Amino acid sequence: MRYFRLLLGTLCALVITSSQLVAADGPLPGPKVGEKAPDFTLKTLKGDSVSLAKTRAEGPVVLVMLRGWPGYQCPACTSQVGELLGQKDALKAHKATVLLVYPGSAERLTDRAQEFITGKDLPAHFRFVTDPDYSMVNAWKLRWDAPKETAYPSTYVIDGQGTIRFAKVSQTHGGRAKTVVVLKTLEKLAK
Repeated sequence: MRYFRLLLGTLCALVITSSQLVAADGPLPGPKVGEKAPDFTLKTLKGDSVSLAKTRAEGPVVLVMLRGWPGYQCPACTSQVGELLGQKDALKAHKATVLLVYPGSAERLTDRAQEFITGKDLPAHFRFVTDPDYSMVNAWKLRWDAPKETAYPSTYVIDGQGTIRFAKVSQTHGGRAKTVVVLKTLEKLAK
């Protein structure tokens, strides 16, 4: 019984700690649930402009901040994009657009972004844009300003009015939002 109480106490402490949205040095970066998502316009690899305001007017937006090019292609980003692509039909059923943002230094960003996206078959409701020199990342306060880092891996669900309904910002390479959680948020929006 003593071990059970100890285990239960440890588990409760972990749940409380992990549910707090505060980092060791203050609040987590980026916009929060209930806030308006700052608008931005970025370009696809083909040079087409994509604005958040116009995209969300078409339906909810699942915005995924990738890590870009911190000196290598991020395997956790690749895995997260693969998971989203695995649920492309469910995302489409919710009329959601998945907006993948690839940030980095403008120098060779297009080459690096092309390298990341090669081999991934993106359907029409997935849009892949680059963020040269971190304009969007900085505006959203998601810059991971540390050696070999670019942006905090983040996932947001934004409704048609521009309100953030879900936010997950990871201060590690892992800890990404699971697609099942994103889909549950989209289901709530549909009600």
